[in-house]
Amino acid sequence: MTKLLILNGPNLNRLGKREPDIYGKSSLKDLEEELRSNFAEQLELSFKQSNWEGQLIDWIHEAEEKYEGIVFNPGAFTHYSYALRDAIASISIPVVEVHISNVHAREMFRSESVIAPVCVGQISGFGFDGYKMGLTYFLKRSG
Repeated sequence: MTKLLILNGPNLNRLGKREPDIYGKSSLKDLEEELRSNFAEQLELSFKQSNWEGQLIDWIHEAEEKYEGIVFNPGAFTHYSYALRDAIASISIPVVEVHISNVHAREMFRSESVIAPVCVGQISGFGFDGYKMGLTYFLKRSG
C-alpha cells in the first residue's frame, strides 16, 4: 500500500476559524477524517501540521525514508521560503503542492510560488478537493 504524508504549514491548524469565507468552515481534523474515509482502503496516510518552518523541513527530509510522496500545503511559506523549496529539491520522492484557495486570484504576493518549480504539480482553488486530487495523482502513479 502506498504510504503518503499530508503536510500542512502555518495557520492551517486554524481552518474552520480563520477567514471561513476564504477557507471554509471545516477544520483540519475534518479534512483528515474526510481523506481517511475516502482513501483508507487504497493509501496509508499520515498527517502533520506545523507553524514552524524548521519542523516542516525536518519532516520533508525524514519523509524520503518513510513515504512514497507528499501532498503539501505550505501556506504562506509558499511565497518566500527558499528553505522549504531547497528541502523539497533535496529529496527523491514527489511532492504535490496544494492550496485550498485560488492563490492566483487573491493578493498579488500570493501568485508567486517558490515551491512550485520543485514539485510535480500545484493544485489551487478547489478547497479540500485539492487534497483529494493530489492523492489521486499518487494512486494513478502507483497503479
